[in-house]
Amino acid sequence: MDTAAEAPRTNAPEFTVSEISGAIKRTLEGEFGRVRVRGEITELKAYPSGHIYLALKDEGAKIRAIIWRFAVPRLTLKPENGVEVIATGKVSAYGERSDYQLIIDRLEYAGEGALLARVEALRKRLAAEGLFDESRRRPLPRLPRVIGVVSSEKGAVIQDIRTTIARRFPSHILLWPVPVQGQGAAEQIAAAIEGFSRLPPHIPRPDVVIVARGGGSLEDLMAFNEEIVVRAAANCPIPLISAVGHETDTTLIDLASDRRAPTPTAAAELAVPARVELMAALDQTSARLLSCGQASLNHARLRLSRVEARMPDLPGLVGAARQRLDDRAERLQMAPMALLARKRGTLDAIAPRLPHPRETLAGHRHSLSHLDTRARAALQRLTDQRHARLARIADPAAGMAARLREARLHLSGLGARLEGASYQGVLARGFALIRTAEGHPVTRAAGVAPGALLSITLQDGTLNATTTDGSAAPPGPAAPLAPKRTKPAPKPEQGSLL
Repeated sequence: MDTAAEAPRTNAPEFTVSEISGAIKRTLEGEFGRVRVRGEITELKAYPSGHIYLALKDEGAKIRAIIWRFAVPRLTLKPENGVEVIATGKVSAYGERSDYQLIIDRLEYAGEGALLARVEALRKRLAAEGLFDESRRRPLPRLPRVIGVVSSEKGAVIQDIRTTIARRFPSHILLWPVPVQGQGAAEQIAAAIEGFSRLPPHIPRPDVVIVARGGGSLEDLMAFNEEIVVRAAANCPIPLISAVGHETDTTLIDLASDRRAPTPTAAAELAVPARVELMAALDQTSARLLSCGQASLNHARLRLSRVEARMPDLPGLVGAARQRLDDRAERLQMAPMALLARKRGTLDAIAPRLPHPRETLAGHRHSLSHLDTRARAALQRLTDQRHARLARIADPAAGMAARLREARLHLSGLGARLEGASYQGVLARGFALIRTAEGHPVTRAAGVAPGALLSITLQDGTLNATTTDGSAAPPGPAAPLAPKRTKPAPKPEQGSLL
């Protein structure tokens, strides 16, 4: 007898997962049919297949939705995150994940969402201040040594950045862990961005900073739309790359950063170059340089060959020059003998026309003899004339004495006239000659100043005096003047006897 207990029996029917999932789907589609749902678009994703997946939310709930590829061209607006819309479609269920979703075939604007309106207002205000100007963006360093990362220490973001950097170009990474959502996340993110620029000297300062976060809803990314984070990114002295959310997510920090990356992996790729690509570029550049150098050498060789072909035969030119030099040297040796022979021939031709030197000397001797004869005759005639004149004088000595007496009488008369005109004779009669210290004669008393030094010349000497009140002071002893030397009277010249 089998002692095994029998399984309890129940009247509830058994369903498979597929049966219950299909029943729920039929119930949802039959109960609601076509509906209109108002909500804010979030978690928008466009797939390469052309389908668009999104979610509609309000303050209390969220519903997933999908727009099939064939319905996208018929939409009157482009779906964007943060836009409040009215979606028309039917409710359905996705059995594999036990999710229900809204199949949308029409979208209408219902007004901007509160979060999106707040973000847009902040964007306009900061843009007016110039925080989003393209001129503020700085170029990223080519080969950063240290890379700073502001992100959560947990999750796949930092791992993706580390893996990408290690794969492309290994560099040092400084992680500043911060919460990326929730209360106080914005303040800590801003403090981390500012903290990298104020690191102490013993910690290497990053060459580039990456602010990264994974994807999420608009509420999850709101920390990166806060004003404090945007201003910290704009004022950061280090080039900054923002990698917040996915490619379709856009935050205000993306507008203030120096470079925006669609994903954290893309941010790491922007921060460091690919070593393989650098090596390939270096090899390519090296090959191009070698090719250019080889081409330059080939071009130079070609030009040299062309020039060489146009150049004359240098050995032939040198040989011809040497031959001309030997010819000139031989002619130079023969030139003096030829010149002497030519001059001798010319002299021989002229010689017959020249007079003989003996004839020339004889002519000169004859001329000299004739001149000597004429000179002797002239001298004899002059001597004869002198003798004739002396012969006509009766007594030459008496005549000379008479001429001397006449000269003495004439000289005595001139001396008497000179003594009569000399001032020495006037001084002998009691007059005096008064002169200034400079030797000028004094002719008027008004021209003499009191205290002037005067010189008074008398017949037998000179006295010095000083004037007082226009009257001469008593003369004092004066040094006698040196007697003037008188030139002796010139002797009468003796007449020539000839």
